[in-house]
Amino acid sequence: MPCPKCKSTFCYEDENQWICPECAFEWIPNSVIENLTPTEFVVKDAHGNVLKDGDSVSVIKDLKVKGASSSVKVGTKVKNIRLQDSSDGHNIGCKIDGFGQMNLKSEFVKKI
Repeated sequence: MPCPKCKSTFCYEDENQWICPECAFEWIPNSVIENLTPTEFVVKDAHGNVLKDGDSVSVIKDLKVKGASSSVKVGTKVKNIRLQDSSDGHNIGCKIDGFGQMNLKSEFVKKI
């Protein structure tokens, strides 16, 4: 049975459900979802406020930057953030004056 999400043919049955090893989608054959939409992820700052693309945030902790001699200081304001789904936890893409393009973890910022 092909995967309803990615159409892979390498799916296997585990008890009463099917599992796709390529996209990790699991389903019960009788309830195949016709129109799958990508799941939206929610990114929250250190205080639990929901962040959106284009928001401005402030850094709440000194952050060491690999390859740089200085760090991003507490209170640094970052404008126009981009949210990204990242497996390593760096879910904010941004540009910081003096450092350039970088990725931040949302747990170290607060919404302005």
